[in-house]
Amino acid sequence: MRTLPPRPASVRGLLKAALREDLGGGDRTTRLTVPASARAKASLVARVPGVAAGLTLFAEVFRILDARVTVRILVGEGKAFPAGARLARLEGPARALLSGERVALNFAQRLCGIATLTSRFVRAARRASGRVAVLDTRKTTPLLRALEKYAVACGGGVNHRMGLHDAVLIKDNHLAVAGSLSAALRLARKGGLPVEVEVEDLASLREALVAGADAVLLDNFTPARLARALRLVREFERARGRRVRTEASGGVHLGNIAAYAATGVDSISVGALTHSAPALDLSMDFEPR
Repeated sequence: MRTLPPRPASVRGLLKAALREDLGGGDRTTRLTVPASARAKASLVARVPGVAAGLTLFAEVFRILDARVTVRILVGEGKAFPAGARLARLEGPARALLSGERVALNFAQRLCGIATLTSRFVRAARRASGRVAVLDTRKTTPLLRALEKYAVACGGGVNHRMGLHDAVLIKDNHLAVAGSLSAALRLARKGGLPVEVEVEDLASLREALVAGADAVLLDNFTPARLARALRLVREFERARGRRVRTEASGGVHLGNIAAYAATGVDSISVGALTHSAPALDLSMDFEPR
């Protein structure tokens, strides 16, 4: 699954809400110090290297404030850029540029930050295995999931579950309520979707395989334990003639993702892509009059 680029029109409500939060009754400083007739030029500049994501939203913020603002985006979504790169140029009524600056930067910094961190994880994993997929999770900012998962895709990651509605993943708390893995899996199959089961040790892995899981999420395995678990999966596949997808999760960071990828696991999910990505250092520099 891969999210589509966000269409500005589809997120205008979110952008307007963000502007209302920041502007309230109006930008007092700008109204008092900048004539309504004043015009300005500015650039979106990267202070550090990164990967572009969400620049269309950056531009849309200003168009909402004043349709006379023109924004020329200079770097394509998903493209890497060096420190000092100019990502966009803006021109139009100075009040709109000043009043929209912070909200527009907040979106751009957040999404570029996610794309940049994701690209680092992907590069580290692909050095060990060219076929491994780096997945995102549901550990996203409330109401910003579609945007943040789009940023993950811009960074080369793969979108996993958009929500609880589009996949079946049986986790430990489901098992605590259902009573047993086999019972939970039997019931889950009625939904008509592939069923993935979270396992925490080799015993529960064997149980999931025998019960007919289509995929297994190997949670909090070290790379060494993961390698042993994958050997068990491959033996099961050869014996049953059935493919089982494998996913590793838990305890994965930039320092060890290559070791996880080297085991031959199909995918690695990383919550940090969205819940711990630092905002990228971007600035909006105005040209002097």
